[in-house]
Amino acid sequence: MAARTVTPRYRLAVASRLVAALAGGYGVAALVAIAGAWALPMRRIDAATAGLIAAMLALPMAAMGCFWARSATRAWAGILVFAALFGGIAVAGGWRP
Repeated sequence: MAARTVTPRYRLAVASRLVAALAGGYGVAALVAIAGAWALPMRRIDAATAGLIAAMLALPMAAMGCFWARSATRAWAGILVFAALFGGIAVAGGWRP
């Protein structure tokens, strides 16, 4: 079996997905925590705790989603869509950045 060569384009695509998974996943997780803390209809401490627990689940899901996507562009698009969604929920709940 012949060894396949790894092209620079492939390496750049993997690096882009890695940055999307790490930085984008962290951003999405932070917005999930903020949205939970501001938008959930419960005591503030309970809402913050629920938001943090949800964020702990959102980070690995966002990271896995970056590698499930067909391309690095779709990975970034997914991160941006979820960041906008949870950012909008947080702003609607009363958060002012």
